[in-house]
Amino acid sequence: MTAPPRQQRNSGGSNNYRHQVGISGRGRRGSVLLIITAIAFSLFAVRLVDLQVVKGPDLAAAALEQRIKTKSIPAIRGNILDTKGEPLATTVEARDVTADQTLISDPAAVGTALAPILGVDAAVLANRLTGTRRYMYIAKGLSPATWREIEALRLPGIFSEQTQRRLYPGGDLAANVIGFVGADGKGLGGIEYAMQGLLAGKSGTQTYERGAGNRIITTSDITSNHAVQGSNVQLTIDRDIQLVAQRQIARQVVATSSDSGTVIVMDPRSGYILAMATAPTFDSNSAASFDDAVRGNRALSEIYEPGSTSKVMTLAAVVDQGAANAGSAFTIPSGLKRGGKVFHDHDPHGTLHLTLAGIMAKSSNMGTILAAERIGKTKLYDYIKAFGIAEPTGLKFPGESRGRIPDLQDWSPTTFPTVAFGQGLSVNSVQAASVFSTIANDGVRVQPTLMKSIIAPDGTVTPAPAPKTVKVVKASTAKTVRAMLESVVGKGGTAPQAAIPGYRVGGKTGTAQYVDPVCGCYNGGVVASFIGMAPADNPQLVVAVSLVNPKRNGRYGGELGAPVFKRVMTYALQARSIPPTGKTAPRLLLTAG
Repeated sequence: MTAPPRQQRNSGGSNNYRHQVGISGRGRRGSVLLIITAIAFSLFAVRLVDLQVVKGPDLAAAALEQRIKTKSIPAIRGNILDTKGEPLATTVEARDVTADQTLISDPAAVGTALAPILGVDAAVLANRLTGTRRYMYIAKGLSPATWREIEALRLPGIFSEQTQRRLYPGGDLAANVIGFVGADGKGLGGIEYAMQGLLAGKSGTQTYERGAGNRIITTSDITSNHAVQGSNVQLTIDRDIQLVAQRQIARQVVATSSDSGTVIVMDPRSGYILAMATAPTFDSNSAASFDDAVRGNRALSEIYEPGSTSKVMTLAAVVDQGAANAGSAFTIPSGLKRGGKVFHDHDPHGTLHLTLAGIMAKSSNMGTILAAERIGKTKLYDYIKAFGIAEPTGLKFPGESRGRIPDLQDWSPTTFPTVAFGQGLSVNSVQAASVFSTIANDGVRVQPTLMKSIIAPDGTVTPAPAPKTVKVVKASTAKTVRAMLESVVGKGGTAPQAAIPGYRVGGKTGTAQYVDPVCGCYNGGVVASFIGMAPADNPQLVVAVSLVNPKRNGRYGGELGAPVFKRVMTYALQARSIPPTGKTAPRLLLTAG
């Protein structure tokens, strides 16, 4: 009999139980994770909605605002031109070099690469290139060629902006007239300063979205308010005559060890100043490296006692009042006592008998005093003022000094005689030239001017207003004085060195005591000057030369100023195609009796 089969134990029963239990636990944990994940996603979604929907526009606007930049667009500064339209000052393209420090991983290497091009120490550049600033200037006003040299290095984080730079093609040519501009492009001296409003134009603006290195993102909207170019200013200066005048006065200042010197060239009929040269001078392209004293315009800012050149005013007044003529006789003693002081002529002499023309030719102080006494101090004062002394020249130039003459009520007993022969009053070089221009222009003083025209950006030319005119002496008086001035340059006069072959020339020497600015006193120095005109019988040019405190090779106006006059006048006559008149100069008697 077969036994019934043994029932097998289900050995997996407990394991199945445990398995079911494990599955159940993990399910609960998974559910928790799912719930947490769902919550996290919900929070993230809420935050995302908050950022995108609620705060999104504000955040986007803030980010855009950080990238939006508005910069000024400088107007192109107007040119300064000479009387022929040649540029004396102009504006050229330039480059400002900038850096984005965040893009520069090795500032030392970049600084070393830039140093020889910029002429700046590599360590200084490396320091400026280090940091987190996105935009900063490294160099300004570089030429396009210099920027191309930098650009070729392909340095990371180095960029450029197009800008402009003021250029003076002649360097020091008429620098004391033209002036200069500062780092901001604004005029700081001369015409650049005086005409700032016209030259500067009107700046514009540009609003743009920027990227690295402050570069414009070209796909973004750009809003521009265009700049308005400045006007061109045309001067009366003739650059060729100016150049010769500068060279001649610079040479004479060195030759005589003078403190300074000036040359003025004028057209007496128009009042145009064709040259205004001073020495020493400076280069407008590098004005910051020169002292203020050199950058000023001595022809207008410095005043001096005119000395014997002032006798032209005195003797013209005497003739104009009918108190004497060129042939009137005067007895000149060896000494003349006035106001408790004894006056003398430069060279000692006994009693002389001179005509009025002889007084001019010999530059007699005592003769001039005697002639002036025929009209009195009030008339003399009035004529001197009418000639423009102690009055503004009308140039409206920065730093001008108008000179001085004491008020009539303040004259002492010695003021009248000293003023008569050119001391006790002071003038600037333009005023001195203007006196002779008045005589050259038949007694009519035309206010000196440097302005010829203004040229608007659209090319419209506006002539400068006609200079003011004043009738100072009669035409007949001026003609008589011109003839007397020819005797100064002729045989027996004090300035034969001023004679120009083929031309009739008239002029006057001056050697006045120099007031030392340190002590405010006479200290042995002089101002040597010569002022003349040509052709004397139909004057078209006046040249005035002065040398302050010459210390060698002479000290008198005839020996120091006249040769400069001759060289400058000779060139100017030729440059302006002014022929000799072909007439013979009158022979005036210089001695009486």
